[in-house]
Amino acid sequence: MIQYSNIHQTSNFAVLSISYEKADVETRGKFAFFDDNIKNFVTRIHDENLGDAFVVSTCNRTEIYSTSPNYLLVAEEYCKTIGVNLSDFLQFANIATKEEALNHLFRVAAGLESQIIGDFEIIGQIKKAYARFKKERQNSNPFLERSINSAIQISKRIKNETGISNGAASVSYAAVHYILNNQKRITEKNILLLGVGEIGQNTVENLVKHVYQPKIKIANRTQEKAAKISEKYNIPNIDYNDFEKELENTDILIVATGAKTPIINKSHLKNGKEILIIDLSIPHNVDKDVSELDNVTLIDVDELSKQIQETIQQREKEIPKAEVIIKEMTKDFLEWEKKRKLAPNIHHFKAVLKNMERNEMHNFYRKNKYININDMELSEKMIQKITNRFAKYIIDNPLKAEEISKLMHEILVEQPNNEFNEKH
Repeated sequence: MIQYSNIHQTSNFAVLSISYEKADVETRGKFAFFDDNIKNFVTRIHDENLGDAFVVSTCNRTEIYSTSPNYLLVAEEYCKTIGVNLSDFLQFANIATKEEALNHLFRVAAGLESQIIGDFEIIGQIKKAYARFKKERQNSNPFLERSINSAIQISKRIKNETGISNGAASVSYAAVHYILNNQKRITEKNILLLGVGEIGQNTVENLVKHVYQPKIKIANRTQEKAAKISEKYNIPNIDYNDFEKELENTDILIVATGAKTPIINKSHLKNGKEILIIDLSIPHNVDKDVSELDNVTLIDVDELSKQIQETIQQREKEIPKAEVIIKEMTKDFLEWEKKRKLAPNIHHFKAVLKNMERNEMHNFYRKNKYININDMELSEKMIQKITNRFAKYIIDNPLKAEEISKLMHEILVEQPNNEFNEKH
């Protein structure tokens, strides 16, 4: 009698995930998914009538989220798109289905599955990924829409209601965190950064983000690379060969170079000026003996790592609070889905009552030539009240929903029709 498409249900939701937990950087790179793959992938799953799917691909994870009854076929189309074998993909993939898949999405959005607990950058990447697939698909999937919106709300609540993202949890941010906590009038300090590799760039980004108009200069052995970073963040760069001269006016030196031996030693710090040196290099690129100078404070990766470890321990204590929020939001999501799944039954039931009302009002008007507006309002209230009772019953008893809906259809539609036909 009443049918609805179940292609967007939790029962068909699945996620196939390759992450840092099972695959190293090189392996993850083989399965990475790029924006120019989207059109081809979306076309493939559409042509094969496999429902909807979208891919989140970051440096730490690549995940296929699907509402297809056969997620392995979606994975196969994905592998064809990026040019890898399905068997190779499945060797490293974790697969979750139904509520487990929903829970995984929510945990990823909450920063609980990040390499560094509490890293919320992933939720922005999930939003962008889904938006791109939705644009290419040119339609929306109600289930995915709701699940992504729930994931966003979970992320916001956990940020606001727990301390899971507090403190410094990366070496680059820990360095900036140390500066902020131990330097006065930071905006007046002259900062020099040597080396703009990944850690150096992250340090620049954190400085620009957390310090108002920092007085920072950068230097790098490859001048072209320094120029690019300089342009990106609108900060000056100096020739690498001139860094010793620049040191004379430097208050904070950050070293993020990749030399095999120290490039900074006592001979570079002759002027007696107070200076904070943060060595982010492994192995050390600042000679340990500089700390013997009274005017020098030296902080290295080991020192910063202690801060990070303390941060991670504090964040781990917040996990139960985050999980309570996820559990609560998951319950809300499943309640929404239950109601949505039974919506056709409810709408049909109400439509039958409305049709009965129209017939009765028509007969009443034929006999009396008027209809009282108050009677119509009362009738509408009664219909809504009866519909609400019906809805509550089938939502509370989903296994009986089809049986009850069919019975009500027989009583309210088929039986009156049969009686009418018998009389006429």
